[in-house]
Amino acid sequence: MSQRAAIILAAGQGTRMKSARPKVLHEVGGRAMLDWSIDLARRLECQRIIVVISPNSEELRAHVEATLGADAVAVQAQPLGTGHAVQAAEDALAGFKGDIVVLYGDTPLVPATVIDSLFQSLEDGAAIGVLGFEAAAPGHYGRLIMDKRGDLEAIVEAKEATPEQLEVTTCNSGVLACRAERMFSLLSQVRNDNAKGEYYLTDLPALAKVEGGATRVVICPEEDVMGADSRADLARAEAVFQTRRRNQALENGVTLIAPDTVWFAYDTIIEADVVLEPHIVFGPGVHVRSGAVIRAFSHLEGAHIGPDCQVGPYARLRPGTVLEQGARIGNFVEVKNTRIGKGAKAGHLSYLGDGDIGAGTNIGAGAIFCNYDGFFKYETKIDRDVFIGSNSALVAPVHVKEGAYIGSGSVVTGDVSKDALAVARARQKEIKGWAAAFRTRMRKKKEGKGNQ
Repeated sequence: MSQRAAIILAAGQGTRMKSARPKVLHEVGGRAMLDWSIDLARRLECQRIIVVISPNSEELRAHVEATLGADAVAVQAQPLGTGHAVQAAEDALAGFKGDIVVLYGDTPLVPATVIDSLFQSLEDGAAIGVLGFEAAAPGHYGRLIMDKRGDLEAIVEAKEATPEQLEVTTCNSGVLACRAERMFSLLSQVRNDNAKGEYYLTDLPALAKVEGGATRVVICPEEDVMGADSRADLARAEAVFQTRRRNQALENGVTLIAPDTVWFAYDTIIEADVVLEPHIVFGPGVHVRSGAVIRAFSHLEGAHIGPDCQVGPYARLRPGTVLEQGARIGNFVEVKNTRIGKGAKAGHLSYLGDGDIGAGTNIGAGAIFCNYDGFFKYETKIDRDVFIGSNSALVAPVHVKEGAYIGSGSVVTGDVSKDALAVARARQKEIKGWAAAFRTRMRKKKEGKGNQ
């Protein structure tokens, strides 16, 4: 197999997105669209990945450099078309002798299998591999004009097409693959004598044919190459992604009681025999093990849920949460950066942040970990088989040792010994007859006001 490289075009201005954020950094499935394309290139084992950006795209440049390194950035000085954009990556790929695929930073749904087929077409002798699709409404898409053998004669932009060519429904996705040397040689021959005055990447197949090279077409479903130029497009891409992930979960043995109400992130892992109730949102970084039940209206992000756990309803699990086997987190409980040991439970109305909770421990309603002093975060450590009474506040750093009890309503500021009872609250005082005297006094006062 030849070496592989990817050029990802991300220099478009994205004006239809109407956002201060670069278009390709808007997210689908909790991941920037550009990162979908970068991940695609990595899965295809591309040794070099170059992202073409426009000048003064500092936020985008910083993102690419943080993800791939400074040498992965190429700048298209002027917006003179897709061919010109690919040429901007030539210096960055100097000396590269393998196969190059041109991808786009705003097409997050492209499967690796179809790009693999493009690379395979080059291995099989094609000069160029082009990714096409059958369009339901061809409209402004470039048309793939095929010869009798099924090879591509030319890609004709809609504005340049004849009425007969506009009848063609096989359209160009913009994605193509070619050997590096041939790609840049052909690009040097591209002219801008067209309706837009731009240098089209789509001219390459016709130029290759003049030199005796054939262009093969790989066809994929239209939604695979769906681009997102606007907020509406972004919503449509998100809908396609979510539908795919829901169907995948169902096929993998996950119960989704109301599939359309469950929202996944790009890296969500749900094992077989998990039950997902309605209206659940998974942010990035969640792994749910077999046998767990996630109940309705829960939000999970950066959390690992062990086997046979129960979460929710109305629970929020934030990054760093680990639930060990059989742990239970109930309604209106928020957990952050805390391990919940085997069989431990927090049934309702608690905040557990920056902690470690041992197996079998029970956290009563209204208990909170006071983990932040305005400057630093501190840990609350609770050993196994501890009972935390309702409405308790544990002021970290604090360590409650095995088997201890915390009396309800306590504010615990120091460590608690093994098997001890800690009570930290004011002593109850009772004044005999006070309530009856108070009511009598208030009634008289109220009656006096009524006579005025």
